Amino acid sequence: MTAVQSSAEDRGGELARRPRRRAFAMRPSLLAVYVPVVVALHLALTVAGLLSTVPRPNDLLTFAALLACGAVCIEASRRLGMPAGVARDMLSAWWLPVALLLPPVFALLIPIPIQLLLQFRVRRTLLYRRVLVMATHGLAGACASGVFHLAVPAPLAGRPLWVIGGLPELLVAVGCAVLFTVLNTVLVAIAAHAANPEGRWRDVLWNRESLLLDVVELCVGVTVAILSTLSLALLLLALPPVVLLQRSLMHQQLQAAARTDAKTGLLNAAAWQREADTELARTQRTHDPLALLLIDIDHFKRVNDTHGHLVGDQVLVGVANTLCGQLRDYDVVGRFGGEEFVVLLPGADTVEACRVAERLRGRVRRLAVPAEEGTVGVTISVGVALFRMHGQDLIELLAAADLALYRAKQSGRDRVCLPAVEGPKASGA
Repeated sequence: MTAVQSSAEDRGGELARRPRRRAFAMRPSLLAVYVPVVVALHLALTVAGLLSTVPRPNDLLTFAALLACGAVCIEASRRLGMPAGVARDMLSAWWLPVALLLPPVFALLIPIPIQLLLQFRVRRTLLYRRVLVMATHGLAGACASGVFHLAVPAPLAGRPLWVIGGLPELLVAVGCAVLFTVLNTVLVAIAAHAANPEGRWRDVLWNRESLLLDVVELCVGVTVAILSTLSLALLLLALPPVVLLQRSLMHQQLQAAARTDAKTGLLNAAAWQREADTELARTQRTHDPLALLLIDIDHFKRVNDTHGHLVGDQVLVGVANTLCGQLRDYDVVGRFGGEEFVVLLPGADTVEACRVAERLRGRVRRLAVPAEEGTVGVTISVGVALFRMHGQDLIELLAAADLALYRAKQSGRDRVCLPAVEGPKASGA
């Protein structure tokens, strides 16, 4: 789960722990039903599998070897660090072979110790999220395992003919790996969308980068499965390259995380300013129009004081997701800290900028963030400034937008304003 994750995971003290215990109860009703159903299904299938499966010694040895490799990777990630927002850990390289080579009950079991190690050795997160990920991995792995064992009834029995000369079986292995990834992604995406119905499905499913990473993880997982079939000793050769790939991948994610705001997933202030400087330099060369929106959540302190910081964080996330859902891919949106957001609109003149600002204001007004007593409504005030008209550089543009935002708040909030009375009139509810 991406930009909607990790709102109060690292908050300390009893004040933060009390909202954390109520976090799941405050989620939308669909999520409150979906998570228990998925977890209960995973638990029921695991118990049924344990009662109906008599594991062979070779199965237990293979399971232990792959679990140990996964634990080594977890320790490596713990040394590197895994803050919120870093989601790719290459652990499917170890539980995918479990799904392909062992009876389905092992695919249901492997996420349990893996997720417990992640929770207590790497980074604590909200318990229901960890349990949900555990269940979705188990269910997806069990489905892939069941399909693969129909084509290859005993992958580890006797000579591994399906590896040595069985091209159709290898293609089935690849297909089951794809099935595992698709099912797991869909199960998690349903939960993510239930947590934020305003978000776009494409934001919680795949983009080009995540699809490429999925392909890499599938290739590594199938390769490890083949090596495990030939000899468990070959895992000693596979482990160092996988750890190195994991560290390289996580290093890239850490670099990306350094550019983003942990709560909303938007650009942080420093990264936004670098992007904005680049866009302004391009605009100066091309003489295209450009607008800046400075957005402030109305009465945000009141939300925190009344409903707690956990609900306040969900308001931030909801507004951030709404902004991203209504803006173009090349618009530059970031969080300036607190309850302020900033948007750069390349190619937008005064009319277009005000139109976009009004659309954002209207969409945010539809937000209803769950709280203990009903829902929390959200409104925003927006200040609009135009490059060249209100400022010749980024500092002047921000100052002009801040003045316009001040006018919007002084005029009653929940409205869009320009820095001066001239031009389009201030608008709002």
